[in-house]
Amino acid sequence: MNTPLAAVSEKDATEQTVLIVDDTSSNIKTLGEILRNECNIIFARNGKNALELAQKMRPDLVLLDVVMPEMDGYEVCRRLKENKFTEMIPVIFVTSLDSEEDEEKGLELGAIDYITKPFHPPVVKMRIRNHLELVRYRNQLKLLSTTDGLTGIANRRRFDDQLYIEWGRALREQEPLGLIFLDIDNFKKYNDFYGHLQGDECLRTIAKAIHNCQMRDTDVVARYGGEEFAIILPNTDLQGAEWCAKRLQETIEQLAVPHPHNGSYKSVTVSMGISSVMPTPNIRPEQLLTFVDGCMYEAKETGRNKFVSRLFVA
Repeated sequence: MNTPLAAVSEKDATEQTVLIVDDTSSNIKTLGEILRNECNIIFARNGKNALELAQKMRPDLVLLDVVMPEMDGYEVCRRLKENKFTEMIPVIFVTSLDSEEDEEKGLELGAIDYITKPFHPPVVKMRIRNHLELVRYRNQLKLLSTTDGLTGIANRRRFDDQLYIEWGRALREQEPLGLIFLDIDNFKKYNDFYGHLQGDECLRTIAKAIHNCQMRDTDVVARYGGEEFAIILPNTDLQGAEWCAKRLQETIEQLAVPHPHNGSYKSVTVSMGISSVMPTPNIRPEQLLTFVDGCMYEAKETGRNKFVSRLFVA
């Protein structure tokens, strides 16, 4: 699950992952030995496997051999930078080539540095350590820019990014993707009665409750806007999404946050729209968003404090 900002700590260096790409086993072994106490290591022996691993594992850094059969390092780098899911992964070329032209070509393709063979372990270790530290700082800044300042959960920007990422993964793996939209019932009346400061506290309480209901690190909870929240549920069919919604509804009811102007309920309740889809090339994530939004408004128009659930089929 995505973690509230208050609970975020700097990612430890040993949790970071470096992808080593080299067709020579001895080079992989040597680099692995140099970096074994610095990060997690994964490796690929050719360009095709490297591209697949980079998209699937999203390493923090790629050490890329230039001279490889079939697909050289320059081509691998070019494809990494053309893919929106891997374009931000820093690439360091590992090479015995030492001409200025070779270095210029690699930098033009988007590499951030060069490591030359034969390896000088202390220098390699320090350069990789420095680059991984820069990655951590960059990720912290990105987290700040994609976190909702009021509730501490993901904001709309991160939701949109993650939806496209999970959509692509579900399409590749042929797995269902679940989505829940959630709206606090009669929230304007709550604000009018208690004031905006108490309204903000209500939003924080609901956000925390939604976050605590999630069971998996892959689930994404976001504040979609105003009093609306959204939950991305990777590899979740409609029945699984309904189970999550029932748990959410029970949790929020148990909070018993007073709301005297919420009809007969007298406490804060939510209305939800739920769906699951098996992505195909001929449908877009925006279509699922519109569909789930419609389900949520149907729940509000037909009584509130309920959910409407339908399978999305293009």
